[in-house]
Amino acid sequence: MTARQARGRAAAAPALVLAAHGARSGHWESVMESLAARVRQARPGRRVELGFLEISEPPLAGVLAEVPGPAVVVPLLLAGGYHVHIDLPAVVARTRPDAVVAGQLGPHPLLTSVLARRLAAAGLRSCDTVVLGAAGSSDPAALEDVRAAARLLSVRLSRPVTAAYASAGAPSLEEALRHAREGLAPRIAVASYLLAPGHFHDRLLDAGADLVSAPIGADEDVAALVWTRYEEALERPAAVRAAAHRALRVVS
Repeated sequence: MTARQARGRAAAAPALVLAAHGARSGHWESVMESLAARVRQARPGRRVELGFLEISEPPLAGVLAEVPGPAVVVPLLLAGGYHVHIDLPAVVARTRPDAVVAGQLGPHPLLTSVLARRLAAAGLRSCDTVVLGAAGSSDPAALEDVRAAARLLSVRLSRPVTAAYASAGAPSLEEALRHAREGLAPRIAVASYLLAPGHFHDRLLDAGADLVSAPIGADEDVAALVWTRYEEALERPAAVRAAAHRALRVVS
């Protein structure tokens, strides 16, 4: 294949639209923009756009409306929940019911690799007790996604890892840390299961652990995972995609 043919194939591929939540934090927004840049760098020539479900600019609805041709929406969200199952489908149904919506990022071994590296950089020791700190959700399926991520990290670190939540969900971060202290853990390390710094990461920092890893951030493994979710969405059978489109119209 010539370089011109490769560029033509890339240009003809469905656009990738990254759907992030949004936050009142310039630092958080800069991490999302950096992640979008990494995603673009991973596949030069592909159209990649970033939109937000709320608070931040540009709004996802506006981005979707302006993208020509077919599009795949990949949620920059680590677990299922309201935003994945209700909010995002509603936006897509109103603006681009023809778009294909991919699954959320986690759980996935690529995220596990990033978590392990962030913990190592924070100074994790072999004797430390590890808690996976997530934002939390009222959706049981989202909580199970986080527990699945904790199990993957447990295998990677060869030690138990407890999933805990900074907002909704049990155990709360404070409960998990208290239980770990009662078990005479010499040190407690919290692995930040968050994409970027902000309110929930501040909650992790203030909970009283001995160390807290940096958020997952704009990592090349996350960019690779985004493209994995993109490809998975395109590889779904046409009948499944059609059923998903019908479901989106019902939501609207």
